Amino acid sequence: MDGEAAPREKRYWVYILRCADGTLYTGITNDVPRRLAAHNSGRGAKYTRGRGPVELVYREACGEKSAALRREAAVKRLSREEKLRLMGEVCQ
Repeated sequence: MDGEAAPREKRYWVYILRCADGTLYTGITNDVPRRLAAHNSGRGAKYTRGRGPVELVYREACGEKSAALRREAAVKRLSREEKLRLMGEVCQ
């Protein structure tokens, strides 16, 4: 390609945060550390503002953005217990 690097495809992630009040927040990002820092500094989602600090408890690589959005919707439909079970399967 005439010395030009091919554009790197971004990998998207679905993640779950545990807020300081014990609630869980699910979202997507292409940069997990940056997004976690945004949540903890009050620049993340409105839901996590005032509920910090937040802790990353789960992340799942999803490839492209459309796949991550579909997976996020599926995870958000899970009950709290199902999310905790999902987190436990990955964290053990």
